[in-house]
Amino acid sequence: MTGPRILQNFSGGTVHLVAADPRAADALASTLVKFGVDLRVVPLVDGKAALDLAALREDRDVLVVDGDLDLPLDLAGGAGETFPVVPVIGLIGVEAPSRLKALMQIGATAFLRKPIHGAAVYSALFMGINGFLRRRYLETRLEDHERRRRGRRFVIKAIVNLMHRAGIDDDQAYAILRRESMRRRVSIEDYCTTLLRAGTGDDAGPEQVPAARRSAQHE
Repeated sequence: MTGPRILQNFSGGTVHLVAADPRAADALASTLVKFGVDLRVVPLVDGKAALDLAALREDRDVLVVDGDLDLPLDLAGGAGETFPVVPVIGLIGVEAPSRLKALMQIGATAFLRKPIHGAAVYSALFMGINGFLRRRYLETRLEDHERRRRGRRFVIKAIVNLMHRAGIDDDQAYAILRRESMRRRVSIEDYCTTLLRAGTGDDAGPEQVPAARRSAQHE
């Protein structure tokens, strides 16, 4: 498994800073400009970040969240069940386990110590963004694996139906279904699921039967 491409150039991105200390903004701004990254300070209203999460861009935006704030936003349902919408970098002042845990629960994949030193910013961006991309990649792989696992029963049904209708064995039926799924550029699980859920009910596709018989005679 190769994984996603490693990003090294963050030019054109935007860092959204959720912090109460203005010194953090000053330190970040002077460093981010060297990388071509903009800084936006998110206002706090009653201790909560006034931020439209739906407007954030997965491929351009990064959140830097001060761990010393008391839950300024909720990116992962409060318990880490889902991944955040953008990369998150935790800003650490007090290294209390509870605060580190809170940052992990909102999806932080990198950390910056306070006070912020410019030399540490690139490393935090690199780890935070690429850690986020890899986690997204693994999540997608797991979802695809689970979807294909659920589709295996449709593959079995389609094989049995095609065997009965075309008078062929299971290897021949599987080869035909696999070849047809490749021709349509979909997985065999998706192809068989669509086939069986189409208007033909349990049929394996009436148009396939004569072709299946001819194919079986030559295999």
